[in-house]
Amino acid sequence: MATNESTDIARRFHDATTHTPYSVRASTHGLEWDIKPFPFKIYSELSAIPLPRALDPVAVDTLVALDPDRAAPRAPLTLETLAALLYHSAGVTRKRTYAGGEMLFRAAPSTGALYQTEVYVAVGAVDGLASGLYHFCPGDFALRRLRDGDVRAALAESAADDGIARAAATVVLSAIYWRNTWKYQARGYRHLFWDSGTMLANLLAVASALGQAPRLDTGFVDDAVNRLLGLDVEHEAALELVVLGPETTPPAPALAVDDVRHDVVPLSSEEVDYPSLREMYTASRLASAGEVRRWRATRPGPSVVGVPASRSLASLPPARVAAARALGDTVQRRGSTRRFSHASLSAEELATTLFWATRGFAADVPCGLVELFLIVNAVDGIASGAYRYDPGAHALETVRLGSFRRESGYLCLEQALGADAAAVIYFLAPLDGLLRQAGNRAYRLINLEAGLIGGRAYLAAYALGFGASGLTFYDRAVVEFFAPASAGLDGVFVTALGRSQRPPSP
Repeated sequence: MATNESTDIARRFHDATTHTPYSVRASTHGLEWDIKPFPFKIYSELSAIPLPRALDPVAVDTLVALDPDRAAPRAPLTLETLAALLYHSAGVTRKRTYAGGEMLFRAAPSTGALYQTEVYVAVGAVDGLASGLYHFCPGDFALRRLRDGDVRAALAESAADDGIARAAATVVLSAIYWRNTWKYQARGYRHLFWDSGTMLANLLAVASALGQAPRLDTGFVDDAVNRLLGLDVEHEAALELVVLGPETTPPAPALAVDDVRHDVVPLSSEEVDYPSLREMYTASRLASAGEVRRWRATRPGPSVVGVPASRSLASLPPARVAAARALGDTVQRRGSTRRFSHASLSAEELATTLFWATRGFAADVPCGLVELFLIVNAVDGIASGAYRYDPGAHALETVRLGSFRRESGYLCLEQALGADAAAVIYFLAPLDGLLRQAGNRAYRLINLEAGLIGGRAYLAAYALGFGASGLTFYDRAVVEFFAPASAGLDGVFVTALGRSQRPPSP
């Protein structure tokens, strides 16, 4: 069986799932609407535990919530606080009725609005909620208990993280493959981490604003966590853990965890399997707590530690420290922009978005694995052109000046959003180098970090009063466009920024 060190698997998978003009035009894949997956996981025999609907509005300024140095003082984790965390990360924020049905909008964006990310909570010390393992369903805004009793010790052992046993609760994000591969096929593996990353952007910001000191764990024994959750890994698997709340009295040492499997309602009448996605997940697993510790010790490092002094950098305006829009209000207003006008952003708006999107956060491995390149189409005070952003210096390095709206639209899979946006962020990473450092699991990390930064850019943009949209792209064409500055890098993700063009009123 392939191991995390068999890094040729990640390289082959990335190359096999790249988009090219030929691959897009030659594809015979179509959307089979009669088997589109249901958007909620329903445990058919478990009783719902309704969550409080009088929610904390999360009135902390959005940019303050994105600042790791301005986190709220630690506070107890109550059921009401947990409800606010779940709502502002994964909840249904509003709905719109059309002639053909109803569309439900969620707190965090998801590619294709398919919402394959599922949320579980291992509860140890939450005031108002018994210890146990729970699943969160946004559809009825309720929890369902999968396991009775305190499972924190077992989860801590699986993650080689003693802090989990002492923390009040840990959120586990997973993904149901079919809900995304229905549209995106095997390339959906990348989307699992883009989308869980955008959800994490919300979760980390809200938890910080509510005094829950969140910490992200990306290393854990996959089989043990999946078994704890009772997942069928042929269809769904754990992706990340987020440790929450103040330290509490740790539970007794972990006991043997029995298998548990609860009946769920099928998502659709049939599913299409994509073996290469499952192979990629399997090849990036960690098999033991010892392997988790060794993997963390490799500490995959940032791709670039600052831009060499020989390169010319132009400083950006200082980032604003407040947006005058509360985080809860930003989440409620957020939505992926469907059409951009050609109206410009200010240099301060772009600078503020880039700065707060790339600030660090507590995690078991360092951030800074992806690099941000930009095509600037319409930003007052910044010449149109291609740039590379240096987060450490908060400055832009010029790659090439010129008007590149047409090129940006082409790179974004020939979508108008890429051409009409005021600025487009292209995430690139040194895939081969990171695979050598951290194995196949590095492929999870770079896609996750790109999604997380993209999600933070969403929050900053909507807090400042403009819009954002995540896009897919022609992989190799992106790298070629930014050459020679992009040498040795691979395309990872794209986020477009700009002012929304409102559709005409009916």
